Amino acid sequence: MKDLETKLSNEKKIILEAEKIINNENLKTANAHQKINNKKEGPIDQKSLPVKKSTNKRKTTLILLLGIIIIILAILSFIFGLITSNSNKIISGISINGVDISNLTKDEAIQKLNLQLARNLSNEITLTRGDYSTVLNVSTLDPKFNIENSVDIAYSIGRSENNIFANNFKIITTYLKKQNIIPTVSYNEDSINTIINNINNELPDKVINSSYKIEDNNLIISNSSSGYRIQNDILENNINLAILNNTKFIEIPVEQFEADSVDIESIYKEIHKEPVNASFSNNPYEIHKEENGLDFAITLDEAKKIVAQQQEYYTIPLKTLKPTVTVKNLSQEAFPDLLATYSTTYSSSNVNRSTNISLATKSVNGYVLMPNETFSYNDTVGQRTAARGYKEAGVYVNGEVTTGLGGGICQVSSTLYNAVLLSNLEIIDRSNHTFKPTYVPAGQDATVSWGAPDFKFKNNRNYPIKIIASSGSGRVSFNIYGLKTDDDYQVKIESFEVSPVPFTTQYQNDNSLPAGAQKVLQSGSNGCKTQTYKILYKNGVEVSRTLINSDTYKPHNQIVAVGTATVATPSKPETPSVPDSPAESQTTETPSVVVTY
Repeated sequence: MKDLETKLSNEKKIILEAEKIINNENLKTANAHQKINNKKEGPIDQKSLPVKKSTNKRKTTLILLLGIIIIILAILSFIFGLITSNSNKIISGISINGVDISNLTKDEAIQKLNLQLARNLSNEITLTRGDYSTVLNVSTLDPKFNIENSVDIAYSIGRSENNIFANNFKIITTYLKKQNIIPTVSYNEDSINTIINNINNELPDKVINSSYKIEDNNLIISNSSSGYRIQNDILENNINLAILNNTKFIEIPVEQFEADSVDIESIYKEIHKEPVNASFSNNPYEIHKEENGLDFAITLDEAKKIVAQQQEYYTIPLKTLKPTVTVKNLSQEAFPDLLATYSTTYSSSNVNRSTNISLATKSVNGYVLMPNETFSYNDTVGQRTAARGYKEAGVYVNGEVTTGLGGGICQVSSTLYNAVLLSNLEIIDRSNHTFKPTYVPAGQDATVSWGAPDFKFKNNRNYPIKIIASSGSGRVSFNIYGLKTDDDYQVKIESFEVSPVPFTTQYQNDNSLPAGAQKVLQSGSNGCKTQTYKILYKNGVEVSRTLINSDTYKPHNQIVAVGTATVATPSKPETPSVPDSPAESQTTETPSVVVTY
């Protein structure tokens, strides 16, 4: 490349010398013409004739000299073009985004540009409008300079023409006048649009368009207000320039904008929905669940009068439109096959407990679960309160016998749990009781309590299921209906007590008993550890055996009163009664109180 610069320097010198000679000759010719024009008219002076001859001679010499110069320039240009065409370097005088890449190969130029322009891609730009400001980290836009393309353009300068003289002229002018190539910048359009939208929402004097939400069966409408909004295209272009120039600050360009007023008719069209009745078809077998509708609880004209007032918020009352046919009302034909059934018994003589079982059973009866939907026992049955008809019945509190609202509802949840297991549905949430239940085998119970624990399962079948529940005459039963398929299995549940948990005896001083006398206040019974398996059969052949539960049930400790009185009449030990069916245990961490139904 040094040879190239030397040739350029020599050509420049030759051109300058040629210009001097031409200027001198032009000056002499002009002087000669001036002398001739200054002479008066008269006889021709023979002495003046050699002047004309001398002038012609000089012109001839000048033409010859110029011809020689042109030939020399042509030769030099050819040599210069040959040297340039054989060079793999970018010509002198070229830069990209201000970075000089003269006399570098393409790879050298790319390496230099990547190094020196890297800081532009990690720049932090502060965007401001009045008192508002935010910082944009350019790297979050995933920006990239199109360096390779810019280097290709730089390399082509002086090589793009077929005419060697035109290429040489371009090389010389580039060397003398310099040329800076501006590269293009690419970035993630979604990212920059998100950033601009976020800034738009943060501007203190932004345009606020009307919006709405549904809350507590009311339509809450936020009024609109005029203001300013960002000129997105201009800001994006300014960010592009800031990346190129490594600029630190940008003033956010905005324009004034008049917000639209609340369009209550459009809002009404968006939220209004007619109810949809449940339906089913046999060919193909499909069940479509009902859908509630939604409407204004007032007329549209009344709603227009409300939003005509200048307020920040408007409230429009809503009403739910109920369908006339629900999946619960569909005929049994929609659920043709019995998938599983399970029953347990209870003492019907305990009226309060029977009432609680009946109320819980009715809450679940007829429930339809669509594919992939999850059933929650607590959500379905609801809170057990006196206002809803639930009665006081036998429960355990911290292992002792007492009464509480809803005693007996865990027998309902446990019976349902076994029907769900036999239907091979997916168990989501299930907890065992603190103490062994009496109405299902240990390891096959499901305790519930309002708040927690809950019993949940999912319909993992391809078709809906329907739960039919009933209670009365000392029996609670659950039948689960749906559509049997070739993928179904026969299911069997087996539970085993793998080890006992022995009870202990606790002694309490009692000054109502003679010293040394004892009275059994609560009989003891062992707890146990269990394992429960789900066994799947196909055509009577076992295909899998899965451990689904490993439960531990606490023992009922024996409580004995020991007399401390000096004089007392001895009495025989008594055994207290135990609730018919202890069921529910509060297994969550609550303040030392454990309730079982």
